Amino acid sequence: MISNFILAPILVHMLTAVVLLVFWKKVQLQKTISLIGNSIAFLLCIRLFNATWQHGSVTLQLGNWQAPFGITFVSDTLSAVMVVLTAIVSLTVGIYSTAAINESRIKYGYFIIFHFLIMGLLGAFLTGDIFNLYVWFEVVIISSFVLLTLGGKKRQMESAIKYVTMNMLASTIFLTAIGILYGITGSLNIADLAHQVAIVENRGLVTVTALLFFVGFGIKSAIFPLYFWLPSSYHTPPSAIGAIFGGLLTKLGVYSLFRIFTIVFQPDDFLKQVFIVIAILTMISGALGVVNKRNIRRILSYLIVCHIGYLIAGIGLYTELAFVGVVFYLIHDVIVKSNLFMMSGLIQKIRETQDITRLGGLYKDYPKLSIVFAVILFSLVGIPPLSGFWPKILLFQEAFEKGEFFLLGTLIFASFITLLIVAKIWAEVFWKDLPKPNVEKIDHFAPFHKSGKVALVLPVVALAGVSLMIGFNARWIFEVSERVAFEMAHPSVYINAVLQNIK
Repeated sequence: MISNFILAPILVHMLTAVVLLVFWKKVQLQKTISLIGNSIAFLLCIRLFNATWQHGSVTLQLGNWQAPFGITFVSDTLSAVMVVLTAIVSLTVGIYSTAAINESRIKYGYFIIFHFLIMGLLGAFLTGDIFNLYVWFEVVIISSFVLLTLGGKKRQMESAIKYVTMNMLASTIFLTAIGILYGITGSLNIADLAHQVAIVENRGLVTVTALLFFVGFGIKSAIFPLYFWLPSSYHTPPSAIGAIFGGLLTKLGVYSLFRIFTIVFQPDDFLKQVFIVIAILTMISGALGVVNKRNIRRILSYLIVCHIGYLIAGIGLYTELAFVGVVFYLIHDVIVKSNLFMMSGLIQKIRETQDITRLGGLYKDYPKLSIVFAVILFSLVGIPPLSGFWPKILLFQEAFEKGEFFLLGTLIFASFITLLIVAKIWAEVFWKDLPKPNVEKIDHFAPFHKSGKVALVLPVVALAGVSLMIGFNARWIFEVSERVAFEMAHPSVYINAVLQNIK
């Protein structure tokens, strides 16, 4: 049955991690096993997306306990899109990791934890139960904490303390919100909660519960004012880990906001205004934070914060066209942010620094690679017709039509700052000559064996190709985004798919 495919990608990553435990100290074998596991999971994720696209939402009731009483897994179009994005990023980052991660980290379980992290992400995207969403969140947090501290360097430990503290706070708020929600509805199934919440008489308590979910998921998404943990954490681990964090982890919080605030809670005008205000402040905070930064990874971390504001703004606008823009931007952002962190790792390998004032001459020394980097950077900005351009136009249009002119101004301001920073990176890192104190430097990329260079460069080129495909094949991405947006705007599609057997 098609529904059995829902668990397949999760199980493949779990089994891959278990097999890797047997070969704890065999580095080369771990790389091979991880690559095989990622490849199989990638194909299964594509299969699941195709099944969902062709047949509509796919559901699985574990143990034949029908919803809302059993454990439900659901692959609607939004879940399927997130699963495919996770598969693309995990496969490319997995290949990149075979050369970018040193042997000592691999021997201490890098690939094992990597697969548990991807397993947690897939589980969170596919679960139809709000308590199991919390459980999968905890799998992700534990795995990410281990990856963040792997290596045990002082700056890693400092950033990990901030990371785990804020995520523990978010988890506590999330669990509290679940407890209150269960207390007033008696249900944990997301589809069933839509019915139960609608008949709760105490609407004030419902609003408070919704705000608790917003704060819990908002912390995980790095929204204003509790975003500071992200720029303090994401620049410390190796670039391969940063690629997973920057591309997927914060998007898990955003995905959860989409899911909860389009199915369980229908925001009133007050909540919509809260979303818009928080989106504006998040964009401004990220944009101002990035201006005076010199380290590429810190710049990327603040840009993550800034661009999360775009996604929150779409929820605040709460129209079907805004949802189209948000979903399109989400697809674009996952690919580009993951690739930017891998790009920063390549620059680190070549020049042994990420301080843009000490960099230079990359276009002269590596013209072909620099062109690939240009595609990534200009996709981030949204230079037409690249991938970032199309969703921004939709968000600009909706903000204007809804009369949210301050939001529109902030969206334009954040886009201008992104353009300014990307121009600065291009001028400092690629265009200018290498500063004189570094002229005698050794090219640290040169000693890599050919297979090592391929493993570092191929994933970056592949994701740059995906970004180009998104931009130049925007019609198909629009079609996918429109279907997701329709399902978000009409939650009955999801609810009926899950509760179809309930009479």
